[in-house]
Amino acid sequence: MAKFNFHAAVNLLLVWDNKILLIKRANTSYFSEYYEGPAGHIDGNETVREAMAREANEEVGIAIDPKDMVLVHIIHRYNKYKDGGEYFEFYLTADKWQGEPVNKEPEKCHEVGWFPLDTLPENMVPKTKHAIEQWRLGNVFSELDWENRIK
Repeated sequence: MAKFNFHAAVNLLLVWDNKILLIKRANTSYFSEYYEGPAGHIDGNETVREAMAREANEEVGIAIDPKDMVLVHIIHRYNKYKDGGEYFEFYLTADKWQGEPVNKEPEKCHEVGWFPLDTLPENMVPKTKHAIEQWRLGNVFSELDWENRIK
């Protein structure tokens, strides 16, 4: 019997002055023209914090020391949008970083900006909207989209 494999991704919930850093995805098969925080897959041979630091630098050009990141939420989700696989989504935040966020991946991103936490864009990636809601409620773990799984 084959061993079960899952996907793992990191997501940044970076808040400054009651605003959250969001990027607008572009030219992608997954929620193009929707907002989410900087995010990406864990490449392997790196910790969750190292992966998030790498993605933050690659996507928005900020440097975050992995030791300064705090895990604030985990989602175990069924990917109903793409391949039907399972994901563990790690959401991290940090109180300090170096640099001003800029769009370092214009081929994948149309916009980088700070958005008020109380008035988020309507076109949010669903998992990101869910994670922000859960994080603000103080919940560190949730499950998402399991009602849509293929059995």
